[in-house]
Amino acid sequence: MISLLRPFSDDAALRAAPDTPGCASHAKRWVLSAAILGSGIASLEASVINVALPAIQDALSASVTQLQGIATAYNVALASLTLVSGAAGDRFGKVRLFTCGATGLAVASLFSGFATTPAQLLAGRALQGLAAALMMPNSLALLSASFPRAERGRAIGIWSGATAVIGTGGPVLGGRLVDLVSWRAVFFLVVPLALLTAMLGIWRVPAPPVLRRAPAIDWGGALLSTIGIAGLISAIILGPADRVAALCFLLVGVLALIGFAWLERRAPAPMVPPRLLLSRSFVGINVITLLLYFAVASTFFLVPFDLIQVQHYTATRAGAAFLPFAAIVAALSRRAGRLSDRWGPRPLLMLGSLVSAAGLALFALPGIGGPYWSTFFAPMAAVGLGMALSGTSITAVVLGAVDPSQAGIASGVNNTVARLAALLGVAVIGGLMLALFTRAIDGRPEIAAFPPPLRRALTAERRSFADMSLPASVPGPDRPPLERLVAESFVAAFRCVALLSAGIALGAGLTAAAAVRAAEGPQGQEATMTVCTHLDRVDEVEPTSNGCEECLRLGDRWVHLRLCLSCGHVGCCDSSKNRHATKHFWSSQHPIVSSLEPGESWRWCYVDEIVV
Repeated sequence: MISLLRPFSDDAALRAAPDTPGCASHAKRWVLSAAILGSGIASLEASVINVALPAIQDALSASVTQLQGIATAYNVALASLTLVSGAAGDRFGKVRLFTCGATGLAVASLFSGFATTPAQLLAGRALQGLAAALMMPNSLALLSASFPRAERGRAIGIWSGATAVIGTGGPVLGGRLVDLVSWRAVFFLVVPLALLTAMLGIWRVPAPPVLRRAPAIDWGGALLSTIGIAGLISAIILGPADRVAALCFLLVGVLALIGFAWLERRAPAPMVPPRLLLSRSFVGINVITLLLYFAVASTFFLVPFDLIQVQHYTATRAGAAFLPFAAIVAALSRRAGRLSDRWGPRPLLMLGSLVSAAGLALFALPGIGGPYWSTFFAPMAAVGLGMALSGTSITAVVLGAVDPSQAGIASGVNNTVARLAALLGVAVIGGLMLALFTRAIDGRPEIAAFPPPLRRALTAERRSFADMSLPASVPGPDRPPLERLVAESFVAAFRCVALLSAGIALGAGLTAAAAVRAAEGPQGQEATMTVCTHLDRVDEVEPTSNGCEECLRLGDRWVHLRLCLSCGHVGCCDSSKNRHATKHFWSSQHPIVSSLEPGESWRWCYVDEIVV
């Protein structure tokens, strides 16, 4: 399951965000609920698709190329637009983009559920990815903006645990829906959840102040990077079937990426600041991320086909087969973080990569048949252990390799690399697997004994991996040996892919030994507090009223109160529908307010967006 490989740098982005006084106490539980729902349903919609792919293939007569597109379209949009949508949230409002993304995800899921052709489903998946790209980064931004650093660790723990539970149960739930209802139910499930998330954002989540000094959004970079990524992925997917179309997509993708690199060197606020590439450890950790996520995603893309079409698992059992991986990652990541603090990240990166490589190699052992516990349990558990050991260390190196002021963008870049690696894994390995599968069938000596019509039928059906529909003319006694031949050919090809993935994961361990400095650590997590330059405008003031002045005049109720430290004006905070404290700033340009709520000791500079 591609989405079970949630980028560990999501946690880094949350921890590296600037300190904030947070929103009103009563609103924090709603912000946390919205962030969990937003991240959870986006991950859920990505995780359940692999379990549903065999059923989609059967219902829509989709080819391997079309299945690759359906599997990758969501993540292409998500990976390409995550960075720019985060910047757009700073400029246009995090809650606004979050709710637009949730609503868009509901509409796109409804469209996908009613799709009648592979092309329609491909378009629906791309729209889902676009909506998720609006929602996910802004859900994390809302979480970091609503909790001060002293409370953020606990909030991140709850958010991580809840999203891990959703990610663990998603494939099982999706498989159950496929078995009992239809693959369409996998998409319809998201519609009410996404609408609930949107309503929660509109009615209960307070909007943090929009940054008044937000940098310009790199729309050109976002467009060129999206075209470049989509072009390369499409070229890789189409290569085996249509070389002319693949060459055209490759040319468009390469030109777009060249244009992206040229633009980023000249843009005032680039998506990927070129100075990040000057850090050897930062470049190294992104290479490690690319190799690890590529290796695991490529194998995990093929596992459901093996389980359902060769081992004859139900979709529910196939989803449950991934539980050891997800549960181990969720349970051990925090403990691995403590080991990383004690030993440094490089040893854990090397060990985690080696364990992941061993687990991927174990996927080459199972044949046809046998109980789950003696075939697929060990590789799933081993890969989960390896990724748990590696993931927290990736976060540590990302934060430690750059200046604290760059931690947020560095986390976003690593997040994007992880998603792109998963995309490349599906695109490259799908075509390679098809070639290996075809070669394995052609290499069987039994093929020569089949009559020509049957050999032609086999050739036509190779595009469907192991899900081959034998012609009705094939006699009953001939069917079992022919089905056995196809299954054995698939297993032989899958073993090659698993061993190749293991070698790539081993390369990640070697890269960790060569490129990551031994002392690299999470230095960026404890950024020093920025000093406000407007303290000379703070006066000794007394509150001018015992409540929000405007709310008292209008007869409304306020939520929390803020005191202007320049004139003593009392207004209600941004968790109130009126937000009179912020409106006072805009009308007066008095920069600093202080909380009047018990237990909240802070002053906030609206001009610099910092805690004083």
